[in-house]
Amino acid sequence: MRRRVVRRGRCLIGDELKAVGRGVNFSLKRAVMEKVARVVYRGGWAGRAWGLVPGRTTVDLIEHRFAILPGGAGRASRSLRVAFASDLHIGPLTSPALLDNAFALLTAARPDVLVLGGDYVFLDATPAMARELEERVAAVPAAVKLAVLGNHDLWTQHDLIEAALARAGVRVLVNQATRLPAPFDDVAIIGLDDPFAGHPVAEPALREAAGAALRLGVVHSPEGLPLLAGQGVGLVLCGHTHGGQIALPSGPVIVHGKQGRRFPAGLFDVGDTRLFVSRGLGMVELPFRMYARPDVSVFTLVATAGS
Repeated sequence: MRRRVVRRGRCLIGDELKAVGRGVNFSLKRAVMEKVARVVYRGGWAGRAWGLVPGRTTVDLIEHRFAILPGGAGRASRSLRVAFASDLHIGPLTSPALLDNAFALLTAARPDVLVLGGDYVFLDATPAMARELEERVAAVPAAVKLAVLGNHDLWTQHDLIEAALARAGVRVLVNQATRLPAPFDDVAIIGLDDPFAGHPVAEPALREAAGAALRLGVVHSPEGLPLLAGQGVGLVLCGHTHGGQIALPSGPVIVHGKQGRRFPAGLFDVGDTRLFVSRGLGMVELPFRMYARPDVSVFTLVATAGS
């Protein structure tokens, strides 16, 4: 009989480690790295130490203004504020002070819509992490809160994460779309599953968004861009890359994925779609960043010119 042992959110079956969650592509290399990280970073000392370095908990607020809202009678003067944050990575490598600063910016922005781009934890989701996520997100005064999941979420107990987000008033979109409430009910937001660890399928969400005058998209990684580009989606929001997390003044050292290397961080025009890739907030693997400052963003959407 094979021995089965549960340890810190992973199942050890023989010599093979498997992800607890529904996520795929949890490789043996990934399993070994996480096993080592649990030991090396036990107690969260690395994140706390990084937070003591002057300036390292500063978060950039990136603001953009786009004239892409549908126009028409009675709509010319309206504006929609959408805030976006990704890659919190609550866990041993991310300073709580950094997340304090990030959510202070989001709260002060008073967005109409808060969008979260996934990867809420690093290593194992725990009840304590879920409570922290819930409290931080619940404090942001947005009428609508939407989220997608990232690869790190899907490799752990994502049910804890999803329940925490739900308690904070967030709807998690998995290959789904939702219309915003009036007066923005002509705007739909499409959320796709994670491209690496999940099963992203755009067609059901695009059907749900059919008829919307403006469609926005969110997917954890820019690897999901090909599913939405050319589909009449005006703006796509992504995270995952961390801007490389370790970069040189000339750009990131390593970014995984074809689209990630092409679009490591910032704003890009891809055909008729604008793509924004956040550098995110937290850390994985190593407890520091270099030339890849953490960020949150706010998009002010106004009526199209001449409306």
